[in-house]
Amino acid sequence: MIISRTPHRISFFGGGTDYPSYYLNNGGKTLGVAINKYSYLNVRKLPPFFKHKHRLVYSKQENVSKLDEIEHPSVRETLKYFDIKYGVSIHHDGDIPARSGMGSSSAFTVGLINSLNALEGKLSSKKYLKDTAIHIEQNLIKENVGSQDQSFAAYGGFNLIEFLQNGEIVVNPIILNQDRLKSFENNLMLFFSGFTRIASSIAKEQIDNTKKNEDNLHKMKDLVDNAHNILTDKRKNLNEFGELLNYTWELKKTLSSKVTNPNIDTMYKKAMDAGALGGKLLGAGGGGFMLFYVEEKNQDRVKNSLNEYLHIPFNFDFDGSKIVIYEPNYQEK
Repeated sequence: MIISRTPHRISFFGGGTDYPSYYLNNGGKTLGVAINKYSYLNVRKLPPFFKHKHRLVYSKQENVSKLDEIEHPSVRETLKYFDIKYGVSIHHDGDIPARSGMGSSSAFTVGLINSLNALEGKLSSKKYLKDTAIHIEQNLIKENVGSQDQSFAAYGGFNLIEFLQNGEIVVNPIILNQDRLKSFENNLMLFFSGFTRIASSIAKEQIDNTKKNEDNLHKMKDLVDNAHNILTDKRKNLNEFGELLNYTWELKKTLSSKVTNPNIDTMYKKAMDAGALGGKLLGAGGGGFMLFYVEEKNQDRVKNSLNEYLHIPFNFDFDGSKIVIYEPNYQEK
């Protein structure tokens, strides 16, 4: 039995510039952090005593005999990519609901790759996990996804990630002293809007509009360096980061007609009126989680103003995807 733990992520700046349709022509950058909300996978070889060969348990249960019969796209394409001949049991549990803008599908794929390699006694590098997950999601499943989610899931940490025109992805850790890092972390608040959406359908419109949105995507990419400078320059007040979030949210809303809706706009206004300095919806848009930058003195007011929404405390994760239990269940002779 293998149990893997893979983090979800929060993207602060540069989302949208991590789509190949943009960065292969212009280069892209994102700034974000992995958090201690995880995708857990229990993976083991399934003994051949059952009518079915493979058993999958996630939001539904699948018992199938052939890989092509698997409905879950990531499981189907990942098992086919690894050319799995034996039966497997895969059980998923997650801290965050799917389709909520925090990279849950990529966390699942990265964790599955890590688990399947561990099942074969192989150690996976962070780069291997990231590159393989991107290939499976973008080229095999053909999802409308960028390349930052897989990177944060694999590496963990608080990073500025560069997406080069030659396709290379460079993960640069953001180095802060512990007091400044903790102060920044303590000023972030996460709320669940109460509804989820299919990110790929929203992202498709954004990808189709890449050329039309190019000027705003350039601006969003430039904000990554501005945000990094605020964080790393000790002379700067961290509150400037929150104000910059408000600006990137205004830009993000121009990328697709589906990014926001009246419910999200009302939620955002309530938080800002209560003292938040800025915020943004996470992921492609349309629902999921809303992040706010709020000084600690104003956080009770913001919580009260959003009392109909679920507040999710969190901390940063610096481990990335890891195998937490390694106990292969049997060896084939």
